[in-house]
Amino acid sequence: MTVKFLFVSIEALSIDLAWQLQKERHHVKFFTQSQSEKDVGDGFVEKVDAWEPFKDWANVIVFDDIGFGHIADKLRAEGRFVVGGSAYTDKLENDREFGQEELKSVGVNTLSSWNFASFDEAIEFVRKNPDRYVIKPSGRAQNEKELLFVGQEEDGKDVVQVLEHYRRNWSHKIRVFQVQKYASGVEVAVGAFFNGKDFVYPINVNFEHKRLFPNDIGPSTGEMGTSMYWTKSSPLFENTLLKAKEKLAASKYVGYIDINCIANNKSIYPLEWTSRFGYPTICIQMEGVTSEWGIFLSDLAQGKDAQLKTKKGYQVGVVVAIPPFPFEDEKAFRKYSEDATILFKKSNLNGVHIGEVKLVESYWHIAGRSGYALVITGSGASMQEAINAAYQSVRNVMIPNMFYRDDIGQRWFKDVDMLLSWGYL
Repeated sequence: MTVKFLFVSIEALSIDLAWQLQKERHHVKFFTQSQSEKDVGDGFVEKVDAWEPFKDWANVIVFDDIGFGHIADKLRAEGRFVVGGSAYTDKLENDREFGQEELKSVGVNTLSSWNFASFDEAIEFVRKNPDRYVIKPSGRAQNEKELLFVGQEEDGKDVVQVLEHYRRNWSHKIRVFQVQKYASGVEVAVGAFFNGKDFVYPINVNFEHKRLFPNDIGPSTGEMGTSMYWTKSSPLFENTLLKAKEKLAASKYVGYIDINCIANNKSIYPLEWTSRFGYPTICIQMEGVTSEWGIFLSDLAQGKDAQLKTKKGYQVGVVVAIPPFPFEDEKAFRKYSEDATILFKKSNLNGVHIGEVKLVESYWHIAGRSGYALVITGSGASMQEAINAAYQSVRNVMIPNMFYRDDIGQRWFKDVDMLLSWGYL
């Protein structure tokens, strides 16, 4: 069966998934909203300048980011098949306070948090209630991952200093933010696909590596790589995401949804929702899924009992980037990265997933402006085998000024022991 997919994207984040569907011989059209990302995916999939004229052409419309929830709700009401958010799930991710309150309402344990629209009020709060806190911007500002700050001092003085800095330099962008009580433990996420009525099994347990440098040093980037595995059941899932099933069904959400958590010997505490595909998560999931993605997503959008077949074992994905990633710097991008050629020592491209890349006369070149180039994945019966496979493929890549973390997956060996001892795996 051939399916017609129309992708609607802000920054072409799902271009690798679109390419995968095309390789499966489905029909794909791709729309990118951001002007600076318009060339991403050129030569790989068919690009269009507007998506609305193709609504009737498409069998399935895919929204790859939050912000399209109201549109997706309307299209579903018209009887169209959509993979993507709802107004409700957009708010879960975009409004941190709402997301935490919804979890509380279904009996999920949450950490104490306070929301502010004033830096002065937040500074006064921390001074009056000295403790260790985490600062989390809400709304669109949460996409600026380097603004998330994890306090290190037990009296909160470092948090006060950062809040004062944000007040001077970021008050125009950070309108609302959350101050959350810090909890130590293992950071772990659990996610699953949802067909508008129920979860599709197996579920995904994953471990993100967010900092720029090895050993979790440096600014937060969103993600530099992730390790994961698929499982039919998990206490992590049953104590968090599963409890939200009825609310997700009421909103008719269709797609992948994920909750990042801190787990310790006391409880599992959700930190934030991701009510969309994760990046680079979706690329790494492609490494572990053996089902045809086009049929799976089509069935998912139609509310069918979609079949998701996965490999046994583990998957690892490594982000390969170039300057100015993870920052925005037009001058640095033009100087070091613009139109750079991506070469491979061997022609085997197993585990290679495109980020901001375009195809010009059979050569791969850097596109966009962010420097998010490739995601390289590997699988194995053990986590170490998956790590080895991923880095063997990384060493096959040649891009001027490329960089990546060389420790993706290594957290697993420490984290798994603690999670097992607490009964969460």
